Amino acid sequence: MNAQSLVGIERFAVEQKITMMVNRYEIRALGPDDRPGEVLAVAQQKRMAFKEQVTFYTGEDRRTPVFSFRARQRMDLGAVYDVTDAGGAPIGEFRKDFGKSLLRSTWHLQSAGVTAVGRERDPKVALMRRAWEMLPVINDLPSPFLFHFDFTDTTTDVVVMTSERRRSLRDRYVVTVPGGVLDGRVAAAMAVALDALQSR
Repeated sequence: MNAQSLVGIERFAVEQKITMMVNRYEIRALGPDDRPGEVLAVAQQKRMAFKEQVTFYTGEDRRTPVFSFRARQRMDLGAVYDVTDAGGAPIGEFRKDFGKSLLRSTWHLQSAGVTAVGRERDPKVALMRRAWEMLPVINDLPSPFLFHFDFTDTTTDVVVMTSERRRSLRDRYVVTVPGGVLDGRVAAAMAVALDALQSR
């Protein structure tokens, strides 16, 4: 399997790997028992970059990029992120709704045939998570809250993607794309962004 297997996929896992200079994520297939299987892609984000960019590769050697997302603007809280394939062709985009995200994180997502809005599932958890992040002493510690996102198509009111955080020492998410309606590469990019860009 490879990153192309993400096209039409309905369930996969996103796992963060903590390193010194980069944020690294593994996109893995899920077995029937929800155990992570083969690596579909590896994503890497350089920390402290002026222009946010995350590139997804076929494997740990990071020799073959297969898709990526990149901010159009620098240091913009409402920046639009373009998702492109290996050749640089656009396959989707997303942006954070900064105003609505003050209380409950909200994202806008577009891809072929899909226009959706994603929100934190539980408003109470959203508020508790913000209170946790405001504490300077523990701000760098992993959040104890299991926060989930639901993305709903604005036309059909049908859920096209969910991202659910699992309890783990490192960030781990199970992503579901019902019916494979949303391009799995865009879903993977969005899922990584929900972790990597959440505090921006």
